[in-house]
Amino acid sequence: MYFLGFDLGSSSVKACLLHADTGAVAASAFYPEKEMTIEAPKPGFAEQQPELWWENACLASKAVMSKAGIGANEVAAIGISYQMHGLVVVDKDMNVLRPSIIWCDSRAVEVGNKAMEAIGEEYVLPHLLNSPGNFTASKLGWVKQNEPDVYAKVHKFMLPGDYLAARITGEIVTTPSGLSEGIFWDFVNNSPADFLFNHFGFDASLMPTVLPTFSEQGQVTEQAAAALGLKAGIPVTYRAGDQPNNAFSLNVLEPGEVAATAGTSGVVYGVSDQIKFDSLSRVNTFLHVNPVTEAARYGVLLCVNGTGSLNGWLRNELMQGSVSYPQMNDLAAKVPVGSDGLLCLPFGNGAERMLENQDPGATFKGLQFSRHGLGHWTRAAQEGIVFALYYGMEIMETVGVSLKNIRAGEANMFLSPVFRETFANVSGATVELINTDGAQGAARAAGFGLGHYKTRQEAFTGLTAVKTIEPDAQLTEATKTAYANWKEALLSE
Repeated sequence: MYFLGFDLGSSSVKACLLHADTGAVAASAFYPEKEMTIEAPKPGFAEQQPELWWENACLASKAVMSKAGIGANEVAAIGISYQMHGLVVVDKDMNVLRPSIIWCDSRAVEVGNKAMEAIGEEYVLPHLLNSPGNFTASKLGWVKQNEPDVYAKVHKFMLPGDYLAARITGEIVTTPSGLSEGIFWDFVNNSPADFLFNHFGFDASLMPTVLPTFSEQGQVTEQAAAALGLKAGIPVTYRAGDQPNNAFSLNVLEPGEVAATAGTSGVVYGVSDQIKFDSLSRVNTFLHVNPVTEAARYGVLLCVNGTGSLNGWLRNELMQGSVSYPQMNDLAAKVPVGSDGLLCLPFGNGAERMLENQDPGATFKGLQFSRHGLGHWTRAAQEGIVFALYYGMEIMETVGVSLKNIRAGEANMFLSPVFRETFANVSGATVELINTDGAQGAARAAGFGLGHYKTRQEAFTGLTAVKTIEPDAQLTEATKTAYANWKEALLSE
């Protein structure tokens, strides 16, 4: 018996088949091989075509089944992870009405700010734990205000994972965790935020059916089975945004446990049992996913939009694709801590919540033509990303998240020794790299949703730390000095 996990990212759709009892990965695949396009029809806009998500999910599913060499009747359940905060709107026939407004789109900032002002900060923050800011609710508000003809046809709004699940099952469903990430959830009343619906003038009928995160949420239809290379009737038993799911993938479920990821964006995500919020919404609190306790768990999320995207820009634009990512890591490792004074502020991928929804763009400072080469650019970028994350981690500590031990997948930017060592040295935390990814986590979670797993021990069989990075006493002082210089440059902007 196997569980199938999908991870719908902004770069690709990944699929993983996990053996239910051993926890071993039977196969994994992703599509497309080159990153999916993010369309930017205007400055600050970021859109993707949901139909492309579905096409790539179908390709990934067929590829992973072929690689594993198993029969479709051996897949017992499906789990879905997806890029957070996006908006998909469909009509009554489930036709997509416009491209998805995805997580790094900045157009709705002012819509969210006006909602905060109109309703009142003293009411909004205790109920939503966040400003409506640039989240899904505000994006739907933007569509209502700016595209009334589109809005008039909306039958349901969905998050990206809800759309993928709907294509698989024909059922339009969401979860409390999903609604919280879209800023549709009222934490005081533990229900959808009626007051925000009323403010924007959204009819409650636009909201999908709400089901538990770990539960049967529909079954594969005959039509979807043919497209995916699966069997009709397989249940979808889990869905969650990529960052709660990443934490689940790393077995980060309880207070004091912290997960990090550095793909297209960089995220640090800590678990808490307390309802706390940052008054400036620079870090954000959502409902966490935890199948082994009925006690409430909350995820405090810090996001830096431009992480892998910055690294990719350096490689594809500055270096014209002539250097591989491993070669870039080697170049960075030959440059001393602090990059000989070259600083990078990595904020070039839309409005940054950590900067109170400002969009300053990316900056390299201190460039000296006679001293700095490609290695300096690469190291400065990697250090700048880590320093931006640590700047946010300092904010996270003010809302009660401990940062002494951090788990991350051995993937993306964490493949760079410079990146992970800088992370440990500036934070003082031990960094554990785990042999997992989002698709694998979604597959494990599907086992919980099916009821096959009852405990953490059962679910996380086979999950191990492949590297542990401790702070290096010889490099910590230089790293902290470099961070102080970076922070001074940020605050002087």
